[in-house]
Amino acid sequence: MSDSRADETDDERRKRGMSPDPILPGQKPPKITVPKPVAISFWLWILAGVVLVAGQIALLVLKDELTEGILKQIRENPVPGQPADPAQVASGVNTLLWMLFGGALTFAVLFALFAYKAREGTRSARTVLTVGAVFLVLVELLILRGSLNVFLLVSTLLVAIALVLMYLPSVADHFPKVGRTLP
Repeated sequence: MSDSRADETDDERRKRGMSPDPILPGQKPPKITVPKPVAISFWLWILAGVVLVAGQIALLVLKDELTEGILKQIRENPVPGQPADPAQVASGVNTLLWMLFGGALTFAVLFALFAYKAREGTRSARTVLTVGAVFLVLVELLILRGSLNVFLLVSTLLVAIALVLMYLPSVADHFPKVGRTLP
């Protein structure tokens, strides 16, 4: 490396598609200049994860009302040859709600982790967040289309805004495209 490039900042190296200089033991990591839209996006991803988990906690709190509503629908529209066992319905609702809570918690942790990495300028983290956002929208539209879960709607809106902020032209230099060379 020539002397003119030895004193480059990590931001300058990233713009050229290079990784930041390694941090040696005892050295402090250099300060990364995070564009304002990316910083806002980071906090929106965190907030979206919190809202998602809060929504699942709300559903767990309302578990008895949900179970009663499902049992009422089963009684009103019975399936011939399949009696409604309230204990089985309650167990199924309980299992489903805990699985959804685990999924929401997983999404929240992944959103936080990859939003942090995207704030550092990692392009692949932005891609992972994009896939997560698409998955969240598909879950809402295809699986939970009949429910009016306000928490899920708010979380999806926050994710959409956060995603748009990460793809603005003004932040393109923060996510450099690394060229690949074949050996």
